[in-house]
Amino acid sequence: MYVIKDRRRVSAKVTSMGGEIMAKGARSAKAASQTITETEQTEGSGETTSPPAPDSTDMGGGEPEASVTPVAFSTIDTFAAEAPFAERSSENPDRMPLSGIRVIDVGNFLAGPYAASILGEFGAEVLKVEHPIGGDPMRRFGTPTTRHDATLAWLSEARNRKSVTIDLRQREGVELFLKLVAKSDVLIENFRPGTMEEWGLGWDVLREANPGLVMLRVSGYGQTGPYRRRSGFAHIAHAFGGLSYLAGFPGETPVLPGTAPLGDYMASLFGAIGILLALRHKEKTGRGQVIDVGIYEAVFRLLDEIAAAYGLFGKIREREGSGSFIAVPHGHFRTKDDKWVAIACTTDKMFERLAEAMERPELASPALYGDQRKRLAARDTVNQITIEWVGSLTRDEVMQRCLEKEVPVGPLNSIADIFNDEHFRARGNLACVEAEGVGEVVVPNVVPTLSETPGRITNLGPPLGNATYEVFRELLNISADEIKRLRSRKII
Repeated sequence: MYVIKDRRRVSAKVTSMGGEIMAKGARSAKAASQTITETEQTEGSGETTSPPAPDSTDMGGGEPEASVTPVAFSTIDTFAAEAPFAERSSENPDRMPLSGIRVIDVGNFLAGPYAASILGEFGAEVLKVEHPIGGDPMRRFGTPTTRHDATLAWLSEARNRKSVTIDLRQREGVELFLKLVAKSDVLIENFRPGTMEEWGLGWDVLREANPGLVMLRVSGYGQTGPYRRRSGFAHIAHAFGGLSYLAGFPGETPVLPGTAPLGDYMASLFGAIGILLALRHKEKTGRGQVIDVGIYEAVFRLLDEIAAAYGLFGKIREREGSGSFIAVPHGHFRTKDDKWVAIACTTDKMFERLAEAMERPELASPALYGDQRKRLAARDTVNQITIEWVGSLTRDEVMQRCLEKEVPVGPLNSIADIFNDEHFRARGNLACVEAEGVGEVVVPNVVPTLSETPGRITNLGPPLGNATYEVFRELLNISADEIKRLRSRKII
């Protein structure tokens, strides 16, 4: 059972818990890093061509090899004090915009399945179809918990699901899956192109079972093209799509654009948009369709004008470190107390405000750096002036002076900063949810906020097969004896 805390209450201990969390996190970091290292080559989608075999080493049902002390959030009651819509996380299925939509998520990890998470937050019933032994490898990706079948990543990102186990490598498993497809609206998969067809679950077969089916297919390179069969992960998509080339300092090794699998999330967001568009088309015509998303193209689509600049002028944007080629100062700056702030002066007016905050208004004069072109021509000088000023003050002092003059500024927040930030609390961006077998877990809350039909979190990542009997018995009308037989043969 999962219980969402009343997010209008705020624990007095929230602002003092950072040290406790960091201390406990350090004890589990070493053990967790082993899990992450072993699985980082399988982030995203495409690598798994079929559910792992029962004797696969990553399908075992025992406790994690590493002994860990999970981070405890028992001191937290909630993280929202003045959320604009207090019922944002409440359960009211009749009001949900996607109530009545049934989604089958048969993918692994994030690319694609995260789209199902979004739909589930707004009322869709999400059935997570997994292999009977071990389930989705995402269950073992990330920081382990006291539950052998759930890491923190699984709990957070497999929210709002029911787990149903089916072995799609067996004929009877395929038949059961098609019966489930016939009673569903959306199917999401992210296997390497051709895998579903190898199982006898190609689009023609699925469409025959359900002409109105909407199918999202996410893979590293899409369903067509010369690279379609290549393994596809977020890290590779960042590289192939052009993002990683831009990350880092000029002339140095390109760096990872953050440690989160952004491509998987991006592809899923485009996938969710595609699903909603296809459902609208289905309302008009009664016909379903396939949505094809390559992780790399989701990354590429968000790289602003670099394609147009190269197409027209042959210009190749290079790595620019923490700055920007279009404005200065526009980057990250270290404060006296060894923290960081981001400053973005993209117009002459913004730089004038910064000069006032520095108490050096002459810097914004036409004779010096008041004009954008002059600032760009003197980029190193302007940046050095900003570095020295920011470095002479604490982060709080820089923030105060810049905010007083309406200079665009923000702290570079660690997760500890986020937990203690009043704005995150006021907006209700952190939800504390009771997870079966684990306890209270803090996760990112629902985005976006809808005024009339807000989303909600009903549960975190479910135990493996927690709804198999319910779905087969109540939805597919399969007898208890038949379910028992299917279990004995490990079909479910």
